[in-house]
This record gives sequence, structure tokens and C-alpha cells, in this order.
Amino acid sequence: MKFTRIFTGDDEKSHFQDDLLNLNDAEIGKITTPLEVSNLIFGEIENINEITWHNPPCRQFIVMLEGAMEIEIGDGSKKVFNIGDILLAEDTTGQGHVTRAASSGKRKYMVIPLKHNLEIK
Repeated sequence: MKFTRIFTGDDEKSHFQDDLLNLNDAEIGKITTPLEVSNLIFGEIENINEITWHNPPCRQFIVMLEGAMEIEIGDGSKKVFNIGDILLAEDTTGQGHVTRAASSGKRKYMVIPLKHNLEIK
């Protein structure tokens, strides 16, 4: 299962990396091994078009449920995340990233904070 990772490099800037969650055979198809999470958060943004340079409070998956958002990183690269896209935000230090609206109306999302020592591979 594809996801995009944002992480802080040695240059203290955020970088994109496309990656895959390993899926294992199961009775109901294919699933990941269980991931230990601390909680689950749902959110929506409507009247905010840009959240300037910031870092996530912890390592967390963000899944877009409605609308689209654009993420910009330190080198100026931008990537749009649409409904169903999965982002792993790990750039908890350094310059961080900018989040912008990439659709009109409400943007709904789910945030899944991970345990800090969790390996997702």
C-alpha cells in the first residue's frame, strides 16, 4: 500500500519519499502487521488556506477523507494529497513544511499518531 513520507534530512529541511506499507496475506485479503498508535483524531479545515512553516507534534499518519491539501517542503517541491492518500509526517524537527488548501470547501482528514519507536517496515 503506497504512502508518502515527509522526513527531516541532515540539512534540517523536510523531504518527500514515496514508500510502501508491507501487506501480508490474511483471510480477508491483505493487511499490514498491527501498528501501535497512541490515539485517533478526526479534523476538518474550511476557512484556512495556508498553514505556514510548521512541524507535526509527533510521527503521525494523515489520511485525506474529503478535499485535497498541498504540502510544500524546504526545496520548494510541492505534492497534492487527495481523498484516500496517506501521508506519514515525520519531520518533527528542522524547518518543517507548509500546508495549503488544494480544493475548495471543507477538507476532512484523519490523524493517527504513532508510538515514537515504531518501525513501519
